[in-house]
Amino acid sequence: MQNARDLKEYRGEMQGALDNEFLRTAMDNFAVAYRAGRAKAFAGMDVAGLVREIAQAKDQAMARMDELYEEFRKNAERLGVTVHLAKTGSEANEIIGRIAEKAGVKRIVKSKSMTAEETLLNHHLEDLGLEVTETDLGEWIIQLRHEGPTHMVMPAIHLSRYQVADLFSEVTGVKQEVDIQKLVKVARRELRAKYVQADMGISGGNFAIAETGTIALCTNEGNGRLVTTLPRVHVALVGLDKLTPTITDALRVIKALPRNATGQAITSYVTWITGPGECQAAADGKKEMHVVFLDNGRRALAKDPVFSQVLRCVRCGACANVCPVYRLVGGHQYGHIYIGAIGLILTYFYHGREKAKNLVQNCINCGACKAVCVGGIDLPRLIKEVHARIQDEEGHPLQSQLLGMVLKNRKMFHALLRSARAVQKPVTGGTPYLRHLPMIFARGQEFRALPAIAEKAFRDQFEAIRPRVASPKLRVALFSGCVQDFVYPEQAVAAVQILARHNVAVDYPLGQSCCGLPVQMMGEREASRSVAAQNVAAFDPAGYDYILTLCASCASHLKHGYPDILGKDPKLAVKVQQFADRIIDFSSFVHDVLKVEPSEFRADGKKATYHSPCHLCRGLGVTTAPRELIVTGGLEYLPADEEDVCCGFGGTYSMKFPELSAELLKKKLANVEKTGAELLLTDCPGCIMQLRGGLTAKGSAMQVRHVAEVLAERLK
Repeated sequence: MQNARDLKEYRGEMQGALDNEFLRTAMDNFAVAYRAGRAKAFAGMDVAGLVREIAQAKDQAMARMDELYEEFRKNAERLGVTVHLAKTGSEANEIIGRIAEKAGVKRIVKSKSMTAEETLLNHHLEDLGLEVTETDLGEWIIQLRHEGPTHMVMPAIHLSRYQVADLFSEVTGVKQEVDIQKLVKVARRELRAKYVQADMGISGGNFAIAETGTIALCTNEGNGRLVTTLPRVHVALVGLDKLTPTITDALRVIKALPRNATGQAITSYVTWITGPGECQAAADGKKEMHVVFLDNGRRALAKDPVFSQVLRCVRCGACANVCPVYRLVGGHQYGHIYIGAIGLILTYFYHGREKAKNLVQNCINCGACKAVCVGGIDLPRLIKEVHARIQDEEGHPLQSQLLGMVLKNRKMFHALLRSARAVQKPVTGGTPYLRHLPMIFARGQEFRALPAIAEKAFRDQFEAIRPRVASPKLRVALFSGCVQDFVYPEQAVAAVQILARHNVAVDYPLGQSCCGLPVQMMGEREASRSVAAQNVAAFDPAGYDYILTLCASCASHLKHGYPDILGKDPKLAVKVQQFADRIIDFSSFVHDVLKVEPSEFRADGKKATYHSPCHLCRGLGVTTAPRELIVTGGLEYLPADEEDVCCGFGGTYSMKFPELSAELLKKKLANVEKTGAELLLTDCPGCIMQLRGGLTAKGSAMQVRHVAEVLAERLK
């Protein structure tokens, strides 16, 4: 559970997790295996089409939440089930406590239920003097350790078999062997008596089928069936978001849920419970069955135009499985009760901003969670929105306010960058890096060399290098962003050289500035909107065939973020969509539009590997173009492991969480150096800053370049 009082304390908890070698090794091994298992499980399926179907069906169901609840209640009560509705977690706990008291319950067995974790049900029942035993192996382990789950599907993934053996030795009073199969047998033996002795079984529910009053459970252990059949009382605690119109709708989700969760075609057990069954332990031979539906903000979420999509979540945990930050620190630091990207959002709505305020800042915005979500939830966008809402409620930090103020004033921003260039010489030591920064500015950044401001900004060079094209086949406007304008202008210069060879007219509107993603990430919505409006005003999209950018992050934000930020303004809606429709990244333009040929380049056969920027491969869906350009440009391409995993930059993220950024970079550099390549290429200046800075800091001879640079250098 997340209880850090401020960001400093939260960062301390992060460091504690980073120091846990077993945790990091276990998470690494799982992350690599998961990607392969998931890909195999979905092979040959139309995943995108399935995601669209699930999202549409879930949205339609949540729009009818109250109607579906009444339909379920009517059909379930006809079968002899008692249906309850709890507005809050506390009310749900009290309802279940009263059911137990009325039925004379003393002992309870539970199947795994994230909804019960959400309400802290065990604590309430134990306070009533009841014995509560978790029966899922992972849940039982963490219950004995007095911990919460670190993953929604695999709650004890953070523990080694040695820790479990020590725990079981303490519980049984007998020294246990460090053998997984034998430890499982110990758990089975210890839990078997609990099923027989229990008066009540408590489960969750993956689905509540309205048309039949059925509860459905997807599990990989037989405990779920034992919990719901042996005790004389069965209580299912289910969120209102699990209401599903028909069994067909549930089966559609089941096609995706196990594949996305654990790489299985189907879970070991899919259990359908329609009404109370026979029970020899009951006085009348009939089980007593209750379904307690939990609201706890779900009805309000269903009506929220921005956040209603979070109710599509099927609780597969995949957003954690692919998250580079979760992979480093685990769920106890990357969640409160719900973990992973969805947990960062749900914590705010289910447990309040005090629990969420630190968590939502720990999103690196790589988009991996969105790409893997079978509900099609735009998780990164919603995390940023939660962060912005919290700051609106609690107040904005001074540093983000100052950055917002500066970026809103383009002339001030550029003047500050020019001033920095003029006064930076004492700290560069004659190098392209800031070598001698005072510790107040460099603290935590020792893992990489930070670049200096360029001697001459791209905007000051453009007129001299602008292609003079009499009859252009295409007209292109160049969006440089602030980094390629003032830090790495050589990248934009290289692009202009390539465009000039292909009879492309290039314009560079001087009214453009930073794309605004940094302030968007920091929760400064007003500043983000102001910057976006300035950039759209600086371009006349009708006058260009394309608006080209060499920065993957800028491209994704301009294409997808701007319509979201400005699209509801009737004065800007049409123009901003025209602007977004013309945005294209460099590699796609050169590969797909210009269709460059190997004959245009001098092949030198140098060995090159590639880092795929998050906002290029996931934000824009561009994967093959840059890799094929490397070969087209006469280089030998050597694939690296996990090319599309984040390098750890994340803009301001690397300043806020340098210890996490450094570890992500370390993994990335180990993978690229393992290829033996001379060059590391990428399509994002932010990634170049991170990768080049890291390699320079460690004294590596590997060069980091933008794809545009190596192509321009090899033009015949």
